[in-house]
Amino acid sequence: MTHPLFEDLDHILKHTPGVWDELRGSRLFVTGGTGFFGTWLLESFAWANDELDLNAKATVLTRRPDRFRQKAPHLASHPHIDVVTGDVTTFDFPQGRFSHVIHAATESSTHLNEEDPLRMVDTLVGGTRRVLEFARAAGVDKFLLVSSGAVYGRQPPDLQHLPEDHPGGPDPAEPSSAYGEGKRLAELLCSIYARRHRIQTKTARCFAFVGPHLPLDAHFAIGNFIRDALSGGPIRVSGDGSPRRSYLYAADLSIWLWTILSRGIAGRSYNVGSMQEVSVAEAARAVSSAFRPALPVHVAQKPSADKLPERYVPDNRRARTELGLEQTIALSDAIQRTIRWHRPMGGRHHLTVGA
Repeated sequence: MTHPLFEDLDHILKHTPGVWDELRGSRLFVTGGTGFFGTWLLESFAWANDELDLNAKATVLTRRPDRFRQKAPHLASHPHIDVVTGDVTTFDFPQGRFSHVIHAATESSTHLNEEDPLRMVDTLVGGTRRVLEFARAAGVDKFLLVSSGAVYGRQPPDLQHLPEDHPGGPDPAEPSSAYGEGKRLAELLCSIYARRHRIQTKTARCFAFVGPHLPLDAHFAIGNFIRDALSGGPIRVSGDGSPRRSYLYAADLSIWLWTILSRGIAGRSYNVGSMQEVSVAEAARAVSSAFRPALPVHVAQKPSADKLPERYVPDNRRARTELGLEQTIALSDAIQRTIRWHRPMGGRHHLTVGA
């Protein structure tokens, strides 16, 4: 049986025509290579390199090379991927010229944001400044910052989709805004370096995702639901299930990030995420319905009838109209592909077919 990830990697190649020719014979520098975003970027980079004979090289910065080798030995040992050890705020610059940088390193832990907001800001801002200095020294042409929808602050509950020109922002009086404010400052640094040093910086403001490599034991609700389901259920929703979210599949995420790096307008920010919103409770039930028999879903609280639900849903029309990007994999299929990657067919509960 074909590995489920191979289908996704072929899907990425099919939907990125013209992107890879630009990288032929090039050198890329990638931070955050061990995270969810970074792993998918490296998976698709290695696949394109092998399938299209690009002869491109990627240098990956990581604080924990042993963990990277354990998590993805096929990437760590790939002949076109070099792993270097260092902290994003202090790393030694690799020698030679690089053409592209993808800065995906971040401290997205909610625990860190709550317990040590100063470290959160220092990592986001100091790390971005260090990577931009490297890009300047290495003669980089194109620079992609992987940012976050957190830069908009709390989404007004009556605003269905957040556009890139939304004037809101995190509350600076709240230390818990460290992550969102840190990302805003990182974006500002990119704008300064673009103007001063003519680096073509592009920003991907990422929202919520599902797919292989997504941690199942972190603060990602849909990952927790899949974890519960793989354990046989029940699927537990800790709140009232009313917050509205949207989920883009990891293969689509990769398509969008590579396309923004290659063809995004310099100095431009693009929302990356689905516009097809669901409530958190509906997401839990979508995971449940991927199994036969369906698994029970327990919602801890009842939603308040007199309160609008909290939202975190992007408007992605800029990416669609300027770059021709689209969501190609529906949520139900995305959930099934993720479950299939974590567990082969079989067992007491089975994946549905064509759900």
